[in-house]
Amino acid sequence: MGGMEHKHHGPMRIFAFILLFVAISITACNHDHDYSPKPRGYYRIVFPKKQYRQYDGPYPFTFLYPTYAKIENDTLPVRTSKKLMNMKYLLNMQFPQFNGTLHLSYETITSRKVFEELIEDAHSFAFKHTVKSTGIDQAVIYNPQSKIFGIYYTIDGNAASSAQFFLTDSTRNYLRGALYFNNEPRLDSIQPVLDFVKKDVNVMIKSFRWKQ
Repeated sequence: MGGMEHKHHGPMRIFAFILLFVAISITACNHDHDYSPKPRGYYRIVFPKKQYRQYDGPYPFTFLYPTYAKIENDTLPVRTSKKLMNMKYLLNMQFPQFNGTLHLSYETITSRKVFEELIEDAHSFAFKHTVKSTGIDQAVIYNPQSKIFGIYYTIDGNAASSAQFFLTDSTRNYLRGALYFNNEPRLDSIQPVLDFVKKDVNVMIKSFRWKQ
């Protein structure tokens, strides 16, 4: 990778580092559980049947995504801090039926410093939504067998983004995701849709693998 040498970081060391970014006052959830509550008290919405297909593009990762979504390249470095405007890949997982988008951005880790900055960036972007949110839950993602580590942020309330996450192997690859709906953030009107789409995000994370 550009002649740079990467030091191996043991899974427990990586896990301990990521935990530093989980606020003490917020309980970390088990990533094997659904990240979103069940909808209740809303008008009935007919949702499509949940079926998934494999995404296997020309990028160093693969995952499952729903058949009613489409993935396209994004040439604009949106929702990224000024110090990290050089994202190598930018993808959008579009949900046309729900007017929503899961923005995905990938970065190659070139040093320990870059690794730490990427994690700090994901953390700060999630917590920028605290102005309009009623709380943020953080779930630690820990799968050492597949070298997948990260944090899933569930943002409650009328925030622009209700779910964000990052995934990394800590040595070479980093991917961040942020779910947005292209309308005014009103939780009382989008809650059933949000719960439905969050289940797709869960499937994506659990099926996510780095290419060898």
